[in-house]
Amino acid sequence: MGYDVQTEKGWVNRGNLYRLKELMKRAERGDRLTLAFLGGSITQGSVSTQYTNCYAYLVYDWFVRRFPKTAFTYVNAGVGGTTSQFGAARVEEDVLVYKPDFVIVEFSVNDDDTELYQETYEGLLRKLYGNVYQPAVLLVHNICYDTGISAEEKHRMIGAHYNLPSVSMRTTIYPEVECGRIPNREITPDDLHPNSNGHELVAEVITDCLDKIYAERRVEEPEMPMPKPLTANAYEHARRYQNHNCDAVCNGFAADGTLKKYVNDMFRNGWTASKRGANIIFEVTGTEIAVQYRKSVNLPAPVAVAVVDGDEEHAVTLDANFDETWGDCLYIDTVAHHTVYGTHKVEIRLIETRENDAVPFYLVSIIGSY
Repeated sequence: MGYDVQTEKGWVNRGNLYRLKELMKRAERGDRLTLAFLGGSITQGSVSTQYTNCYAYLVYDWFVRRFPKTAFTYVNAGVGGTTSQFGAARVEEDVLVYKPDFVIVEFSVNDDDTELYQETYEGLLRKLYGNVYQPAVLLVHNICYDTGISAEEKHRMIGAHYNLPSVSMRTTIYPEVECGRIPNREITPDDLHPNSNGHELVAEVITDCLDKIYAERRVEEPEMPMPKPLTANAYEHARRYQNHNCDAVCNGFAADGTLKKYVNDMFRNGWTASKRGANIIFEVTGTEIAVQYRKSVNLPAPVAVAVVDGDEEHAVTLDANFDETWGDCLYIDTVAHHTVYGTHKVEIRLIETRENDAVPFYLVSIIGSY
């Protein structure tokens, strides 16, 4: 491409490299290894011309070329428009079920730069790094190329606390865009999603870090123990309640039995309702409760409320009308945060419907965690 990006500036936190070095030694021996990528639409490969042009596949290809004796399994668990709050809830079914040896985590442009998402990010990383399969974890921080906005600062605090290596586009690609040496429309159509050129640059930043680790792979270092949490850490034990794993009490809600075919086929295993007054009730254990539902570009759509433990005064409105045009949104509303640990009653009730509603209300899941 001819872009002069200082990729060596991308490795912003060295971290403890024990697991990554062991991964590379195993790859040299020819062990079968699984490489997983967990994140949002950038990880999914949005706006790259084909899936083999996304940064995740290009990083996978680096491993394939670097270690030709090894058979690698590629797992892309990117889901557009989702945050680390959902990542913490789905990591078992979308990543850990494959017993990964290496995981890249990418949520810095999906999460807001808030304490909530610092805490959800920590819960996700504790689930991954503390897993019995002991995967090597590398953190990737993308950025909005028009504003420089991301959650990188808070994410990097968590990564540094756990001694996890991380790479950044803020210190590499963004300065070149900001000063005009790389015209933004040559690498991104919307200042958020890289096109194929942008994905190649992101992959170069990541593989430059991997090249450096490879060069020192035989330098021994001890693995660091898991530290105590930095935040209140109420998202490490997150669980999704869907129609196949809970006994919700339905009155006007019907379970969706459509088969889920792939990781980002997300409007599945939930419940639908279309009549005002329909309700569904769950018993959810934890201190954090969130409602995941569809915001639809097909208007009008119903409006519901979420009520926790009968507290109508603090009911949360769940408006299924989406004010964007890019497609239906897998939306999460937090309805209880740092509440008392225990089993809570959660009711979802439709309060506004119309005869000409374009779609029913689609409840994807309830997420409980602690």
